[in-house]
Amino acid sequence: MFGMGVPEIAVIVIVAVIVFGPEKLPELARQAGRLLRTVRQMADNAKNDLAREMGDDFAGIKDMNLRDLDPREAIRKAIFDEETPTKPVSRSSAPGRRLDPGELPPFDAEST
Repeated sequence: MFGMGVPEIAVIVIVAVIVFGPEKLPELARQAGRLLRTVRQMADNAKNDLAREMGDDFAGIKDMNLRDLDPREAIRKAIFDEETPTKPVSRSSAPGRRLDPGELPPFDAEST
């Protein structure tokens, strides 16, 4: 969870017990749970409002994950998408030969 192991979580719990005391910890946990629930409801309401305002063209937005809005995630999906077939590039399939020093590269008028 969040890149933390059992020892890190145990240290956090021990520090929390020392700082807040055992009698206040249950109330703080309840408040944290309420806060998380409220934030989740706000995110769901925002997604529903956005889907309603955008209409039927964007009906799939209700199933959208907030992580999908991250540009890095979109690029990662586009690059590592398993469904798109990719043709491996090999150096042996490169046409032509190496140019001699001072030799001009071939020019194809139809390709430009």
